[in-house]
Amino acid sequence: MAASTLAEVAKLAGVSQATASRVLNGSARKPAEGIAERVRAAAASLGYVANAQAQALAKSSTGLIGLIVHDIADPYFSAIAQGVQAAARQEHRMVLLATTDGTPASEKDAVMAFAGRRAESIILAGSRSTRREDAGANAELAVELDRYCRNGGRVGTLGQPVAGLTETGSVHTVEIPNEALARELALALARDHEGPFVIVGGPEGLATSDDRIGGFQQGLAAAGRPAAEVVHTGFNRNGGFDAGDGIAGKITAAGAPRPCIFACNDVMAIGVAAALREHGLKAPRDAALAGFDDIEWLRDFRPSLSTVGLPLEDLGRLVTLGAISGEAGPSAVEGAVVLRHSTSTLV
Repeated sequence: MAASTLAEVAKLAGVSQATASRVLNGSARKPAEGIAERVRAAAASLGYVANAQAQALAKSSTGLIGLIVHDIADPYFSAIAQGVQAAARQEHRMVLLATTDGTPASEKDAVMAFAGRRAESIILAGSRSTRREDAGANAELAVELDRYCRNGGRVGTLGQPVAGLTETGSVHTVEIPNEALARELALALARDHEGPFVIVGGPEGLATSDDRIGGFQQGLAAAGRPAAEVVHTGFNRNGGFDAGDGIAGKITAAGAPRPCIFACNDVMAIGVAAALREHGLKAPRDAALAGFDDIEWLRDFRPSLSTVGLPLEDLGRLVTLGAISGEAGPSAVEGAVVLRHSTSTLV
């Protein structure tokens, strides 16, 4: 049987549809109690169920936050999501989640869906794309976010701001110093490692990866070392494995020097280590290995992985509280180089 409609309730109660909506959807504007009783009785007899979106319109508040991540299975994003959830709970909000595989076209669709559900704030927690083929989708994403902000929504971005936004007064960005931290890591590794360096990065045009690659190359140059070879691959564990498979072949070549491999995130470094094992190699004996992010999975990873530590849950909390409060402009966080056994010279 088809669900009853608000129009049917209004007709049965002998009132306008607007009056029925005010009674059933929680508006602050209440009709006389006798009228309200008629509306509620009509709704009960018809089995009418109030629409959540209509209730939100009537109350002008939904208590919803939309969170957009690339991949919730990635421990980087799951840790950030925990921080977002903690901040939302603190502020008596609920979190809606969308995963996009990092494409701005999918992010635009998620923004439209959250705006349609009248989310009070939308958080974008993922790297921006600067690839030429994504230019059109980036522009459409900016248009949707601007429209959302003009209608009273607030936006939080993590890492880099969204290019092309004009409603910046409603946007709070938490900046991550990827380039500077990668530079510090390169300087620290260059002090002890004498062989060549290899960088395993994500696809060209992925801003987070590009910043980390650029910073690491700057650090090597400042240390007086040659630029590292760069291998571009998927920005995930499987991408790291594929890159590690190719690097392993070079390591096993006769007379090849022991390299230091910098993977632009920890899950890629885990993939590289797995590929090395497939070839009978391991860090740090056959190659020094470092990552970036200091994800929780590293607690169980052996050898302990050198990396750059970021306060991932705090990132989620900061960007959420900034968006909820309407605090515009950027804020920054700090990270730290963490050297562990995977880059040790004592093998």
